[in-house]
Amino acid sequence: MGLFVIGINHTTAPVKLREQVAFAAETLPPALASLQRLENLSAAVILSTCNRTEIYALHTDSKTRSAEEGSASQAARDAVVMWLAEHHDTAVTELTSSIYWHEDGEAIHHLVRVSAGLDSMVLGEAQIFGQVKDAFEAAETARTLDPELSQIQQSVYRVVKKVRSETDVGQSSLSMASIAVDLASRLFADLSLCRAMLIGAGETIELVGQHLMAAGINSPIIANRTLANARRLSDELDGTAISLTDISKYLSQCDIVVSSTGSELPILGKGSVESALRERRRKPIFMVDLAVPRDIEPEVDTLRDVYLYSIDDLEQIAAENLHQRRGAAEEAEQIIDAAVNDIQKALRERGASETITKFRQHHNEIKNSELQKALARLQKGDEPESVLTTLANQLMNKMIHAPSVSMRQASSEGQKELLDTIHRLYDLDR
Repeated sequence: MGLFVIGINHTTAPVKLREQVAFAAETLPPALASLQRLENLSAAVILSTCNRTEIYALHTDSKTRSAEEGSASQAARDAVVMWLAEHHDTAVTELTSSIYWHEDGEAIHHLVRVSAGLDSMVLGEAQIFGQVKDAFEAAETARTLDPELSQIQQSVYRVVKKVRSETDVGQSSLSMASIAVDLASRLFADLSLCRAMLIGAGETIELVGQHLMAAGINSPIIANRTLANARRLSDELDGTAISLTDISKYLSQCDIVVSSTGSELPILGKGSVESALRERRRKPIFMVDLAVPRDIEPEVDTLRDVYLYSIDDLEQIAAENLHQRRGAAEEAEQIIDAAVNDIQKALRERGASETITKFRQHHNEIKNSELQKALARLQKGDEPESVLTTLANQLMNKMIHAPSVSMRQASSEGQKELLDTIHRLYDLDR
């Protein structure tokens, strides 16, 4: 099959390394094009979220440069790790201790677990499934998918839907958004008296806004690089839309700040927060940075009246959620194990179909060639019996010539397996 995945996630790498190798949405097309140009790859998908960066790809044996460089899979792995390090200007040695690698069936199994939310910091989170879909759509747009990877994609989607419908793994599961609001409620006695600023306008921030409204917070401030998107979300949440450049004007009014953007540089620095604290006369600000790379400078956490939480800080609550949902996860794992076996079987059958097609085409060409010769002889008036006998002999000789040569060579080299296969294919022991 040649499928493999290589990546890092919240269990193998700290947030600093994860943000170093994260891909913003706008950088995916050129990154995918660059990745597929690697000698060992025929198809590729990049999945990049706040908790993981993973590359799913297909390698081809024919592109292995030499036997000394190891197997095709090893060569592909080395090439992708080198590419990832160079693309993000990161030392390979920084990546190697945090990278995991799965191949063929294990790679499919991993992709299903990721898509179903079983490999997430928050067990059963639904958002990751949409992110996986976005990753494959980006690859399709960039033309880095091939039929086999597309077939795997569709099969994985069916399994995830089955897991969601037949288990409770995704029912009422916590999300990063709900965890953030829960933490805020522990700091402030009455959230309805708080003012919130949400930075970003994507799905995560929208979820945070919905949880804040459910907790009693009204009229949040929505800050976004594109003001039209901020207005769209502020209309839904009955809030106020501002641009990122206006954050400092409103920051001192806010008790809660939650940020999740795709920016590659921090949006909130220590100086801006210090100024806001002075205006607030040291009233505390609760901040949650859900972005990778981080939106809020880590140095902000050193300020006395700021309570700053990053993605990694939410892990303990997520672990509690994991314990509660372990039973549902075990049911999901059983479904996934059975489904992955079916997916692999279907892929093997697909490979056989291609071989059968080529097999039939090859013999059809022989048949047509000999048939044309026979028809030409009949038109010349040759004896039909002689023509048919010659046709039958020529067909037999040409169809068994290549297999006969291979069998003699296999026998001389002691390759008994090939001879056994011929016996099975033609049922010679009947």
